Amino acid sequence: MADSHQRMLDANQLAARHEHRERIWREMLRVCRPDSRFHWDFSSFIADFEGSEQSALRVRQLEAYQACGRLFITPDNATEHLRRHAILDGKTVVMTTYAITRGFLVLEPGTVPAGEERYAATLDGMDTFATPTTLAELSTGEPIGLLATGGSAVATNGVRFGKGHGYFDLEWALMSETGVAGPDAQIVDLVHDCQVVEDDLAGLDHDAPVDWIVTPTRTLRTTPAHRRRPGRVFWDLLAGSALETTPPVVELRALKGM
Repeated sequence: MADSHQRMLDANQLAARHEHRERIWREMLRVCRPDSRFHWDFSSFIADFEGSEQSALRVRQLEAYQACGRLFITPDNATEHLRRHAILDGKTVVMTTYAITRGFLVLEPGTVPAGEERYAATLDGMDTFATPTTLAELSTGEPIGLLATGGSAVATNGVRFGKGHGYFDLEWALMSETGVAGPDAQIVDLVHDCQVVEDDLAGLDHDAPVDWIVTPTRTLRTTPAHRRRPGRVFWDLLAGSALETTPPVVELRALKGM
């Protein structure tokens, strides 16, 4: 009965997320920029938005950003300005390829020639200058202290959801389980003001909890209702999905002897 109730609860939560996502996607048409390949298909990419440069500058003011030498930034259009600033600030930038298809990339300080930082911050630029890496290799370096992502919507209690594929939740879980991300690593979500849900939302067990919401006009510390630490992989949710065969998931299975 408990399992049945949990499944129903999750179904209701997912339905509520879908409603918020669809409503916000309609609002985003006013403030977001189309993707060169996916155009206005928000189910395929996390859009850049008016004022995203200001959001990136606000992230740079966070103590967690200033203190970390290595950070993870998602391959979202909304986080491109932050990737450029991280390169200019001499940070080590860790990123996944789109949809985690080819796993992780790492861009070390000093790798990008002067004047190429703007291009290096794009996904094509990261493929040009960054190096493919594994969870095992990443786990030997400084633990990641900050994870930055975009999103479709985020509530003020730290519940975030993206396109609906679960990429960031899995990335956080993979890095948590292997020690790539430290137990006290903070998560920041860069969104437009119209993407902030002022009401509390119910979180799912596998959700990556957001510590900071940064918009062009606000820096919000979320309420502590949903800060489960550390992340872990929910293998039953991956069964049969395309994510099950991505290189980091295959690697983690091998590391665990599964």
